[in-house]
Amino acid sequence: MIDPAPRTLAWVEPLTVAAGLKDRDGALCLLSDGGPNGRFSYVAADPDRVRAGPLGPDSLVESLGHDLDRKVVGLIAYDWGARPATGDRDLVWPDLMLARYPTLLVFDHADRTVIAVGDPAVAEAWVSSARPVDIPSPPADAFEADAEDQHYREAVADVVARIGAGELFQANIARSWSGRLHAGADPFDLFVRLASGPAPYGAFWRLGDRALVSNSPELFLTFDPASGRIETRPIKGTRPRSADPVEDAAVAADLLASEKDRAENLMIVDLMRNDLARVCEPGSVAVERLFALESFATVHHLVSTVTGRARGHTAAGEVLEATFPPGSITGAPKHQAMKVIAAHEPPRGPWCGSLFLLDPGGRLTASVLIRTVALWRDGGRWRFRTQAGAGITADSDPSAELDETEAKIVAIRRALVG
Repeated sequence: MIDPAPRTLAWVEPLTVAAGLKDRDGALCLLSDGGPNGRFSYVAADPDRVRAGPLGPDSLVESLGHDLDRKVVGLIAYDWGARPATGDRDLVWPDLMLARYPTLLVFDHADRTVIAVGDPAVAEAWVSSARPVDIPSPPADAFEADAEDQHYREAVADVVARIGAGELFQANIARSWSGRLHAGADPFDLFVRLASGPAPYGAFWRLGDRALVSNSPELFLTFDPASGRIETRPIKGTRPRSADPVEDAAVAADLLASEKDRAENLMIVDLMRNDLARVCEPGSVAVERLFALESFATVHHLVSTVTGRARGHTAAGEVLEATFPPGSITGAPKHQAMKVIAAHEPPRGPWCGSLFLLDPGGRLTASVLIRTVALWRDGGRWRFRTQAGAGITADSDPSAELDETEAKIVAIRRALVG
């Protein structure tokens, strides 16, 4: 069956439509902040095909290459991409989750229109079910670190020593926190609270007894098969924001001038150039923007932009396989960094994996799942786990890197427990 032509509807806020669908099977909201890096938001429910399970080393291209090629949302767990370096480990999250949506609402924040792709009657019913959204109270009982602070400092010191011994140049080492939601609380409550400090790649996705809530500022990559353009925007370099405008400007200036943060960013830019070159025309990979400042509700970041032109007939799955996991959350060299990460962390699950959309035009957009919470139903209540990491280099100070993880997790902590 051929989908009807897309229909343009009057503007309505995507979060209000998502609120009306939040309890449906496969409820999905990809919520952008409407800024230069996030013009479109997407809402859907009731997928007609779902897959969740393991992946072999070469099956991502196959999984995306049959009839799962349009209006598809997928989540690739970090641990699938790390497995060549880390070997098999006991995992609690599938390698790949995929859902195909017959109907999708596309919200154009620039034009203030809603484009209904698929069944127009279904789309109009979804829009009609939109409901006002009030910010709920904090949904969690507690927000507890899974290890003592000193454990993280010792991990950082170990990585610094390994760098000094020539084993690697950089590794992103994370901490984790976990807890349970209140009885009756829902992952969508967390999503609404995080959405009050919007990011370009916010997401809510519920599949069965699992849910994902993300407020990521980081693009992993985009791929347009028509032009062949691939773009990635790695983040490296972070400072906490200040409520005082003068102090906040000074903090941003300090980040821009930091030799350590610029060097850390440059290493990942070089890594991403190498990854893109695997699927790009020779000579087409370029750095379009280096060390740009981007500011969000709680942090400033240094962000660079790397682009390339894919070789002819390159598929979206091939682009993902060539570049996954994202270099900004592994390190350099990537393979060795992932081995070092595995020595200090349990499996990461969705965190630092990627959530991606193959849109109705066949274009791929994939985020890096930082500022992300994984949730699963356990005995009638939702449990959660979240992480935050820092890029460790030769001159890293363990206490300063600990502080960086605290700055990165503050928005999620506030959203969960106030």
